[in-house]
Amino acid sequence: MKKKAVVLYSGGLDSTTCLAIARAEGFAPYAISFAYGQRHSVELSKAMKYAKEAGAEDHHLVEFDLRRIGGSALTADMEVPKEGVEEGSIPVTYVPARNTIFLSFALGWAEVLGAFDIYIGVNSLDYSGYPDCRPEYIAAFETLANLATREGVEGRGRYRIHAPLMTLTKGEIIRRGLELGVDYGLTHSCYDPTPEGLSCGACDSCRLRLKGFAEVGVKDPIDYVRQQG
Repeated sequence: MKKKAVVLYSGGLDSTTCLAIARAEGFAPYAISFAYGQRHSVELSKAMKYAKEAGAEDHHLVEFDLRRIGGSALTADMEVPKEGVEEGSIPVTYVPARNTIFLSFALGWAEVLGAFDIYIGVNSLDYSGYPDCRPEYIAAFETLANLATREGVEGRGRYRIHAPLMTLTKGEIIRRGLELGVDYGLTHSCYDPTPEGLSCGACDSCRLRLKGFAEVGVKDPIDYVRQQG
């Protein structure tokens, strides 16, 4: 039997690629998604609809509401930047402690499943400057995982947090996904989609996605309100 791995799966480009990589590396992927009050919930609808098609053995949805604390343009009444993000700054689309919360749920499910591998699609090159997407953060959480679990303390195995996209450009991520047969038409990345689910084409996430497809020389298969040149 293949070893199990828990994969953080949002329905976006990076997490869908990450799920495909986990499968290619010989794991049986167990996808976990989060409904946390995010304004771009169309991404979650993609995850719910296509998890099995994307290669997940099983798929869990965890629901909680980060709108209760706000602090982000994705969970509060704040404008999503559409003119680019200042380099070196942490943008208002950063959601406080989001990846720590996500990884904690994933770690709990991994312990129940008997899995010691968790995949997360964070990136430190073509990304928005979020502090919980850096290599130092992933290394620190891996240390925590092995200190804070029964399985880790009793020595039954060592938890590993895999971040296979960490040092790739967006174009390299897309190229790798295409090699693995990822259908990017089933994904969504926009932070501020229309009520009909169209991507805005102007937010930081859309800009990075379109930049990646341009690097590869492939047309992005999803529709945009404002297509970038």
